[in-house]
Amino acid sequence: MRVLSGIQPTGRFHWGNYFGAIRQYIDLQSADAAYYFIANLHALTTVRDAAALKQYTLDAAIDLLALGLDPNQAVLFVQSDVPEVSELMWLLLTGAPMGLLERCVAYKEKKEKGLPAAAGLFTYPVLMAADILAYDADTVPVGQDQIQHIEVCRDLAGSFNHLFGETFVLPKGKVLDDSAKVPGTDGEKMSKSYNNTLEVFEDPKQQRKKIMRITTDSRPMEEPKQPDTDPLYQLFSLVATDAERAEMAALYLRGGFGYGEVKKALADAAERFFGPARARRADLAADEPRIREILADGAARARRQASDVLRRAKAACGLQ
Repeated sequence: MRVLSGIQPTGRFHWGNYFGAIRQYIDLQSADAAYYFIANLHALTTVRDAAALKQYTLDAAIDLLALGLDPNQAVLFVQSDVPEVSELMWLLLTGAPMGLLERCVAYKEKKEKGLPAAAGLFTYPVLMAADILAYDADTVPVGQDQIQHIEVCRDLAGSFNHLFGETFVLPKGKVLDDSAKVPGTDGEKMSKSYNNTLEVFEDPKQQRKKIMRITTDSRPMEEPKQPDTDPLYQLFSLVATDAERAEMAALYLRGGFGYGEVKKALADAAERFFGPARARRADLAADEPRIREILADGAARARRQASDVLRRAKAACGLQ
């Protein structure tokens, strides 16, 4: 199994990023080959501050390593450090049907809302296809909302193969487990765009303050409550031990408690859960040259693979 996935550096990682994707990337890094990239080219569709994008990119690398990504197992690199992908995108773009791209959700939703949509957003799925095909990836872990982009990739690769002969491996999407719902501090889906996030590596004191401000319902203390439908319990269950989770669920069903008690337990559990990664991050951040060395090595390894695929594609369509 050859795994490929990328994550955009549009801000610091939050719990939704970790439990929804990063944790599962790490579980898959022992595959035959695993490529994970920091998608700074994709981030250009939303981040327009050069200094911020550079810092977010560096922070993303440090965060991923601190959370358990092992550069001895997986290839970690920055997307823009592999220029072969951009050239491969052009080969795919020359045969990409307009109608196919117009049906892609991100572009379609913006147009329907009357919002401006740049060409970068319109062609985003083609760059994503080049990202995947450049490494002969057969498995791409994605959220349910990204499955359409995998289908676009398969369509573009299949069309190229039909026109020019078998060139690309057709990948399959591996839908990430979304059973661990990650609600934000407002009860909605955790997202930077909703300003409702708990960051993985934010200051524990600041995070505790955020947690203590989480809005809860107004049911009386003595009334029993269903844990599985409560956002506060859902957050707690992500970072608690099995024993703590069972004890908290029993408390909910019994009633006779205040939400402040749950919030304190959540903050304590979160500090313990991310404590080891926080310590690793501090060590990594103190050795920036080592981080850049890891990224440079990853880019070199990624370029070797992408160069082979690009040569194959150029030869197939008559450019070599």
